[in-house]
Amino acid sequence: MVGLIDLVQKTLTTPHPLDRYLELVRPTLTLRDLRAEITHVRRSAVGSVTLTLRPNRQWAGHVAGQYVQVGVVINGVRHTRCYSPVNAQHRRDRHLELTIKAHPEGLVSNYLHDTAIPGMTVDLSPAQGVFHLPEQRPERIVLLSGGSGITPVLSMLRTLANEGYRGQVLFLHYNRSPEWVPHRAELEAIAMQHGNFRVEFRYPELLHDPVFGYDELERLAPWFATAQTYLCGPGGLMKAVRTVYEAEQLADRLHMEEFTLTAAPADPSTAEGEVTFSGSGITTDNTGASLLEQAESAGLTPEYGCRMGICFSCTAVKRTGCTRNLRTGELDADPDQSIQLCINAPVGDVDIAL
Repeated sequence: MVGLIDLVQKTLTTPHPLDRYLELVRPTLTLRDLRAEITHVRRSAVGSVTLTLRPNRQWAGHVAGQYVQVGVVINGVRHTRCYSPVNAQHRRDRHLELTIKAHPEGLVSNYLHDTAIPGMTVDLSPAQGVFHLPEQRPERIVLLSGGSGITPVLSMLRTLANEGYRGQVLFLHYNRSPEWVPHRAELEAIAMQHGNFRVEFRYPELLHDPVFGYDELERLAPWFATAQTYLCGPGGLMKAVRTVYEAEQLADRLHMEEFTLTAAPADPSTAEGEVTFSGSGITTDNTGASLLEQAESAGLTPEYGCRMGICFSCTAVKRTGCTRNLRTGELDADPDQSIQLCINAPVGDVDIAL
């Protein structure tokens, strides 16, 4: 079948791929591309929008906790971002649900929050990521989240509820106030319907500095040391939880998904050398920022999705030079290596094939 499609594309549809003609009939009618139509839009929580998507036949589903890349065209430019489905992984109608928080500097999140309507079509990627529940469910599970980090663990909770999970579950979420918590009524309903599920909310004054510690966890889930814990949230929460688990020698039971890049800010005074984007014939002074940021400052528009190193959309070839991984601090001086622009910064002169 694939060979037949290739033959049709080469002989009958030149100069465009067959999907470019099919999309003129219906945007989601494609043979290869994965797309989805927005069928419902809800803005029930402050600062976020929930979209129900009907993907085309290329959609293969997701595992609770994974993410997808969503692509939209804004002012003639295609942009992609990563979002985690919030629905259970066993949804029978194959639809998926995304809850998207409008971040102050978020181009795509604000666009979808403000303008998404039923009938709009978006590009979609297959589900990706290793942050998800194992096939063999643990006997005890702790789900911790803050802010927009609720989305992957909400999918986990919904999946466990749909499966009739009989183990113990603690779901603990931090946010600004009740009005900012998406799906709060459903979460409370799940806790009422499942006696083995405990759902708790905390509303600290500063979301990035939550009051979290051993005593809190011990009070809510005295069995947490024997549980598998799944954590997604802002840096302050991630650090606080990691500190507790490392102190209790439970780091191997803690599974984390970061939705922001945690890295030391660039110090322009220590940056040296030049960055050459040889594919475009552009050379600029090294500012110490990530290669993605420096490319954008130079007027380039490299493709990217998450800006935090999990989707690999911004991968490019480093021809020469040394780069530093902003997450790990590791240096890489090997030539002709594929690197992620969003999490690597140049150390001295660097040539990127972009």
